[in-house]
Amino acid sequence: MKRKRFEWLFAALMIAGGYLVFFMEVPAWWKGLFIALYAVIIINTVLALWLENRPAQTTLLWTYILVLLPILGYIFYVYSGQLLVKGELFKSKRISDRELFEALDKKQKKLDLSNLNDHQRSFASYLEKVTLTDQNQNTKTKILRNGDDTFHEIKRQLREAQDFIHLEYYIFRYDRLGQELIDILKAKVKEGVEVRLLFDAVGSFSLSKRDMKKMLEAGINVRPFLPLKGGWYNQKFNFRNHRKIIVIDGKVGFAGGLNVGVEYLGEDDNFGFWCDSHVVLEGEAVQTLHAVFLLDWKYASGEILFENDRYLRPVPVKGDGLVHVVATGPETRDMSDHYYAMITCATKSIWIATPYFIPNQAIQTALRIAAQNNIQVRLMVPDTNDGFLTQYATQSYFPELLRAGIEIYSYQKGFLHKKVIIVDGDLASIGTANVDMRSFHLNFEVNLFLTGTDSIDDLVVHYEEDIKDCRRIRPVEFYKRGLAVKWKESFARLFSGVL
Repeated sequence: MKRKRFEWLFAALMIAGGYLVFFMEVPAWWKGLFIALYAVIIINTVLALWLENRPAQTTLLWTYILVLLPILGYIFYVYSGQLLVKGELFKSKRISDRELFEALDKKQKKLDLSNLNDHQRSFASYLEKVTLTDQNQNTKTKILRNGDDTFHEIKRQLREAQDFIHLEYYIFRYDRLGQELIDILKAKVKEGVEVRLLFDAVGSFSLSKRDMKKMLEAGINVRPFLPLKGGWYNQKFNFRNHRKIIVIDGKVGFAGGLNVGVEYLGEDDNFGFWCDSHVVLEGEAVQTLHAVFLLDWKYASGEILFENDRYLRPVPVKGDGLVHVVATGPETRDMSDHYYAMITCATKSIWIATPYFIPNQAIQTALRIAAQNNIQVRLMVPDTNDGFLTQYATQSYFPELLRAGIEIYSYQKGFLHKKVIIVDGDLASIGTANVDMRSFHLNFEVNLFLTGTDSIDDLVVHYEEDIKDCRRIRPVEFYKRGLAVKWKESFARLFSGVL
């Protein structure tokens, strides 16, 4: 806490000094004093940063920002949460998460993994050791493709709710689709159903106070996650809740890539067709998914719901494989570890679909070695991304991937937003986490890891169908891109540590 106070004081001094130096007529010795003070603060901050032994690329990136962006770079460093990135920011949440998941683990029966093949058993054993959540056999999953299928099923299930509806979204827009869902929720409130909606304060920035007031007046309990006002003070504004969760009566759950907005139905001219994947699940794993929501709700609202047994009562169904709900965030192990473990289990194929591909060194190396060991590695990304930096930073990794023999496919039909990894056709991940540093280190994410389920077959079929709408990037063609494009790629890659 003392360190934070000093950093805030330094930031205030920098702003005041910058104003005096650039906008006021003051004696030269005053200007020299503030320039010297600035140099001392920056050197002290850089040295402290180096002593933390973070990854080299992250350390260098922040060093560049601190040195090359006077005043603004320092303020961005302080208020982006970098001072306490090692876990202090979300210590209370981490403790609550562990306590609840450990309590749920005591209720879980020991799983029989004898029917799994070697690489499935290896990955299942890994997840069992390193995650807080349990794997479930008594769960049924169904893959929902794109917006029409997903929201048709969501609306159907919402209308059948009897007890409670809990929703958590990164983006929840008050547009036509959002209003349709809200109208259903209002009707369910009138029937006596409890409704809670948790939204990320940055992702759902367009959701106005007036919109929230309408929902609150209708009986929908609405809360923002990490509101910006508090975030600017406590350095949390850079950490966002990227999860998309719905739990209905503790029996049905939804998770995946689709937020609430008409663009996810393909109705936005800027994006066109929206290619995405979602999953609906029934059974014991819904309890774990619901626990993720309840913990986020407690953190955002202070309301403790998981002490009531009705919210965490497992409803098992006959399943056909293993389903593991895994939540990650700034307070837990990185999702990159789980992706790396999946990739290194592969014996035949690795298929990846992601809108943002900005991997860490471990995943780059694992994919390259897999391809060189005659494992088919496919990467599907959108032809045009929704941001300059993400577009060219993704492309900057293509040369080394192509040289290793990895197949890269550029999706042409519209915007590819699905986050899917399929290994050997019998192991898969589907959820909210991209293959980028923001999903790995900064965002709260939730994925479903599927082992030997029938729904993996659907993911395989969908991937093969989507690849028909792609253009394969050939090495000879790609290497002919212009110098201007190469410069853009190199520039964007400098920021890969925070994308």
